[in-house]
Amino acid sequence: MGGLVALLPAAGAQESGQESGGRRGIAVVQIEGLLDPPTATLVEEALRDANRARRTMLVIQIDSRGTVDVDVDALVRRIERSRIPVVAWAGPPGGRAEGGALLVLQAAHRAYVANGASIGPGAPVDLGDPDAVPTDSVATELARLAEANGRDPDAAARSARRSFTAAQADAAGLVDRVRPTLGEVVVTMDGETVETAAGSITVETARVIGEGRDRRREPNQEVVFDGMGLGGQTQHSLIRPSVAYFLLVAGLALIAFEFFAISIGLVGMAGAIAVVGATYGFSHLPTRWWAVALLVAGVVGLAVDVQAGGVGFWTGFGTVALVVGTLFLYGGSSRLDVAWWVAVLVVGGAVLFFLWGMTAAVRARFSTPTIGREGMVGRMGTAEVPIAPDGVAMIDGARWLARTNRATPIAAGDPVRVIEVAGLVLEVEPETGGAKDHREEYRERKRLAQAAKEAAAQGEADAAVDPGAGSHEESHEDGRDGSHEDGRDGPSGPV
Repeated sequence: MGGLVALLPAAGAQESGQESGGRRGIAVVQIEGLLDPPTATLVEEALRDANRARRTMLVIQIDSRGTVDVDVDALVRRIERSRIPVVAWAGPPGGRAEGGALLVLQAAHRAYVANGASIGPGAPVDLGDPDAVPTDSVATELARLAEANGRDPDAAARSARRSFTAAQADAAGLVDRVRPTLGEVVVTMDGETVETAAGSITVETARVIGEGRDRRREPNQEVVFDGMGLGGQTQHSLIRPSVAYFLLVAGLALIAFEFFAISIGLVGMAGAIAVVGATYGFSHLPTRWWAVALLVAGVVGLAVDVQAGGVGFWTGFGTVALVVGTLFLYGGSSRLDVAWWVAVLVVGGAVLFFLWGMTAAVRARFSTPTIGREGMVGRMGTAEVPIAPDGVAMIDGARWLARTNRATPIAAGDPVRVIEVAGLVLEVEPETGGAKDHREEYRERKRLAQAAKEAAAQGEADAAVDPGAGSHEESHEDGRDGSHEDGRDGPSGPV
């Protein structure tokens, strides 16, 4: 209670116009997830704006597992050159400061950690290239930054290789103190003297309100949270490994669906946008492009069996390609690997989508459920697009994949006649002038020749058995029969 009362004169002096650290507002910026280019830009702009506005201090909240595609050294130098106090807080509970994020924390003039959060390891700095900076170099840099800001350099060096809990970090001198909340960080900085590039600055951040048991401290000036715009948030989300992976597979599946629909609609556009977003994310991640090719091949393989209308070799090939492509999609640190549960959902969902969902959707779109295959033959329809030799025909209000003889291409809008049903594809011909299928003509001639040959052989056999059959046959109206109507059941007289 005495500590809180002691703050009252300072608060009153500031209200009367005396200047210490000033009351120009407290800026807060957050590093969440990967420390990637959009996040690094956010922190750099927050540092620049806070220094220009001469804010009381800048607080950096950290919950990050590391860095990708960012020059951490440049960010650290900007913090060291700051003319206002920079405070880092690893939180909330469950948060962590690892890799390049740990270098940012140690570069700050004051470093705090929340209960339940963790600090370290600091290596690798760049998750995309773990060998770019040796672990010993990371340890040396962490020790230098900690010593410059009054923290234990030996503990900082050890944090390059291991993780510390909040209690361990506090006991080892790796951080200044444990602070459970961001608000606690702000108000407990009140009265602290910080060495910045502009010299020593004593900050005043809190005032006491209430009386008796209700007495408490609260910020004595505006706290401004700097966040990313919509564009920055989108870019930051796309660079997440699991998001980029999901968007690629989902986008390819949607494009495949639109391909079977033989049109360009919202589904295809959504798929194309998803693939573009995935490509942007991959450009900042240590992506193995041969693994991306495997994912594409996997989707194509599953699509082949959709056309076949069943489960076959290509279903197995597509599934295996998806699994292998998922497992080896990213190089660099294992922290970037796709989470196992995400992999199971995406691969399993893709297989189910192609085997059941997409097959059912294609059948529903390109078939007429009220009639059988035989009932389709002979029906008339209209060519939706040019059929030369493949296209789409509208038959009884339903769109069908259609194919015609190359000799008789059909223009869009022309009438067509169904001559055969082959799976989900209709064989069609123009209403008039359809080309003859020479294979069918050949088979018909062969069948007629074989029938004539068999008839001749039968006639010779009958003549050998009944030499007088010819005179009897002349007495009958049809000129062919014996005593029986069908002319084949037996001779007209006794043998």
